[in-house]
Amino acid sequence: MSYKMRYMLFFIIDSVIVISAIFMSYWLLHPFISVYADPMIVLSAGTLLVSHHIAAYFFHLYDRMWSVASVRELLTISYAVTISIATASCIQYILVHDVYIRVMTVTWMLHIIMIGGSRFVLRVLNDQESFRSTPNLKRVLIVGAGQGGTMLARNLKYALKPDRLPVIFVDDDPHKQQLKVMDVTVSGTTKDIAKLVVKHGIEEIIIAIPSLGRVGIQSIYKNCAKTNLPVKVMPSIEDIMTGKVAVNEMKEVYIEDLLGRDEVKLDMVAISNKLTDKIILVTGAGGSIGSEICRQVMNFQPKQLILLGHGENSIYTIHMELLQRSTGTILVPIIADIQDRARIFEVIEQYKPDVIYHAAAHKHVPLMEYNPTEAIKNNIFGTKNVAEAAHQFAVKNFVMISTDKAVNPPNIMGATKRMAEMVVQNLAKKSTTKFAAVRFGNVLGSRGSVIPLFKKQIALGGPVTVTHPDMTRYFMTIPEASRLVLQAGTLGGNGEIFVLDMGEPVRIVDLASNLIQLSGFTEEEIKIEFSGLRPGEKMFEELLNEEEIQEEHVFPGIHIGRAKPISGEQLDMLLNKIQVEEIEEVKQLLIQIANNNIDNLKSVKR
Repeated sequence: MSYKMRYMLFFIIDSVIVISAIFMSYWLLHPFISVYADPMIVLSAGTLLVSHHIAAYFFHLYDRMWSVASVRELLTISYAVTISIATASCIQYILVHDVYIRVMTVTWMLHIIMIGGSRFVLRVLNDQESFRSTPNLKRVLIVGAGQGGTMLARNLKYALKPDRLPVIFVDDDPHKQQLKVMDVTVSGTTKDIAKLVVKHGIEEIIIAIPSLGRVGIQSIYKNCAKTNLPVKVMPSIEDIMTGKVAVNEMKEVYIEDLLGRDEVKLDMVAISNKLTDKIILVTGAGGSIGSEICRQVMNFQPKQLILLGHGENSIYTIHMELLQRSTGTILVPIIADIQDRARIFEVIEQYKPDVIYHAAAHKHVPLMEYNPTEAIKNNIFGTKNVAEAAHQFAVKNFVMISTDKAVNPPNIMGATKRMAEMVVQNLAKKSTTKFAAVRFGNVLGSRGSVIPLFKKQIALGGPVTVTHPDMTRYFMTIPEASRLVLQAGTLGGNGEIFVLDMGEPVRIVDLASNLIQLSGFTEEEIKIEFSGLRPGEKMFEELLNEEEIQEEHVFPGIHIGRAKPISGEQLDMLLNKIQVEEIEEVKQLLIQIANNNIDNLKSVKR
């Protein structure tokens, strides 16, 4: 039906209702008196007709989609009717100094019932048509019977092309139990999900609590995982209201959602002051962390962003990506190896960056056990080259990306990263450059992470290999880690080692189990096998050793560790020694010193 036809139809229906209602009211109250004997009733009918159409125009009663009407539309009708009744009553009082209160009250009620009924019959017909035309819908359990759940249930039930049927709600609020929301019953709490799924033949679970953080999702997902059903998450209210997504566009539950830690809000002003309209250099810009730091830096519109790395393909990839979103920032791709001291000094002298984020490093523990010389050259001397160039050319800020594997390391990778921290700490004592290091654990999705390996093994049908059933690691998403690196860069500059709050350590076997379930399989279909510890691996990681622990946060999600370096003189002697000694001797010496066995430095001579 066209807009004009709809408008005229509602205009005629309301006209008939408005005129007839006042005569019906008069007849109900005075059944033995002729309606036409009182001319004021006729005049009131005309007044009601005119005032109602005026109110209907302002409240849009003729151009609403009544097939999806709700209580809000009923309130709109009541507003328009009340105004027209009040107008007619005022006319009565002006003309005869009296108001037919009983007649006008009954007329008001009839208007609400008849006009509202004429609209909501369309809603009823639409509901019946929806249910008749979609017999094979996916049966859905909705977690959360609040605003988000109500919005979701309404949209699922009245979608133009519905594909899901909301069957039951679960909610942990005891006051909502057994109540109906959109004609769907709140049948239990999140602890009852497993048995309710079986009882009601549920095919999919949707978490509809948009304000729920990762801790909440993790808790609910534990109950959902027992069912082996697909679990989806309703998008945030903000995304829905801004039009980014529709209510019924469900998101998958990702492994990142199960980390059990909510996102930290950053001090955007402090970061902006550090980065906006400045020259920023990122080493290892093509790597997982380095490329994400580049993406985050771009949000603050630096004057120039220098992408430095030794792999041409990875630098090309991030350069092309950032060019697509550049809004004035000059992007400079630089192919250089941090082990090449002359080249690094040349680049920093030429571009004179304000801030350097040093993300280039060898990070793979077992691989570095086979290649200790490369770990030493890259992680220690490479860091030394970049840091000393920053010092010589008066770079304002230098932030080194470190790792939790630098704490009490039994391996060469962790030992070289701890030595790199010491290089930075010692330079901070004598430099105008503000030096700092940021230490965090494993990042999900990075090239060396277990997640890509697990996904590949699942895609091949398993098994998923885990080294040990009790092995734990700290995890953080790449964007989360990169944002906190930017924040930590604003907090200090006296050689501090900032430690990111990684939440609780995660058992690797639990991570593998969750990933199998998120991929739509069970552990019977995809087996988990234990392969044993690899060279250099620890059962658990630490962000700080006992001497370094400092409980206070300098910023939400960021600690300062009291990590004490060796003296500058001792460091120089050690660096000289490791260039001439046998690699196995050097390896053991570095591991001992990284574990604070300083007595071993007595054997180091100039």
